[in-house]
Amino acid sequence: MATRDRALVRFRTLAAQRAPRPLRAIALMVVITLVAAALFMIYVPWIQTAYGAGQVIALNPQDRVQNVTALVSGRIERWYVEDGAVVREGDPIVQISDNDPMLLERLRVERSLAEAKAAAAASALSTARNDVGRTGTLFSEGLASRRENELARIKVAEMEAKLAEARAAITQIDINLARQSLQLVRAPRNGVIQRISGGDKATMVSQGDVLATFAPTEAKRVVEIYVDGRDAPLIRKGQQVRLEFEGWPAIQFSGWPSVARGLFDGEVQQVDLAASQNGLFRVLVREAPGKARWPGEPYVRLGANVRGWVAMEQVSVGFELWRQLNDFPLQNPALTEQGNSGMTQTGGKVSSSSSSGSSSSSSGKK
Repeated sequence: MATRDRALVRFRTLAAQRAPRPLRAIALMVVITLVAAALFMIYVPWIQTAYGAGQVIALNPQDRVQNVTALVSGRIERWYVEDGAVVREGDPIVQISDNDPMLLERLRVERSLAEAKAAAAASALSTARNDVGRTGTLFSEGLASRRENELARIKVAEMEAKLAEARAAITQIDINLARQSLQLVRAPRNGVIQRISGGDKATMVSQGDVLATFAPTEAKRVVEIYVDGRDAPLIRKGQQVRLEFEGWPAIQFSGWPSVARGLFDGEVQQVDLAASQNGLFRVLVREAPGKARWPGEPYVRLGANVRGWVAMEQVSVGFELWRQLNDFPLQNPALTEQGNSGMTQTGGKVSSSSSSGSSSSSSGKK
């Protein structure tokens, strides 16, 4: 310092120079801003949120949209419903008639004949068993030969086979009659017929053909959203979720959920252990107990789009900023059309990002 002062004595003009006031003000504001930003990132709380988008689905597979198919082959005889019709469980939907109009009558005649054959076989079997008893007694007394006794036993076996054959024929005819009774297709549960894809009396259908689309009502709804892999390790069952339904006005402030408006509460029910085909992890969200119920019909229907924010741990703003900057989304080239070439070109980057994401996720858990 002394050397500097002695040098400035020789340059009086330079020694008289001072930093401009605007520059000093700017420097002071920069210092204050840096200190304020550091304090802000250290002491201001931030709720970690995982964003995901998905849709409203039915939890029970039987409550989801399903196809009404033809149970037997034939032609469409009559429709009992139309598009948009509300049906209850057991209500008729469509009548299918067989190509042979005399089939049912012929099956009944065949069943009567099979019953007569079964009765005759049962009577013959009873007689054959009596013969076995008589020949056995005579054989023991020496009044009948061994061959006569063996022939009687063979006759019993033949009658048993005929009786079993007749009963099998009756069973097969009953199956055919039951299949023909399925020509009247009924509603499996309460719901709405969304779309009819069948035709009229001139339309031939085969077993399994789709006749209509059926949407059950009174379904237990849940929301499925898909989150990024860097957030999935931090999501646990029971965490709170804020949901924004498509068509319902809302405003969301990530990090400060108490300020949000028009959103509804949910609760994490399950997080899939494996990623979906899109590389994201599915999270099932149910209604939060004790909170406002989700909008019902007609505002939110099955299949409506939903955006969700899963509320995780409360950390400082600086920690969350550090986590986001050090955990870049991993693009899996195996999920793209150029899977093999992309994997070869970005192999090193993938390994680097994976290690960075793992360390950040572990830090987030702590």
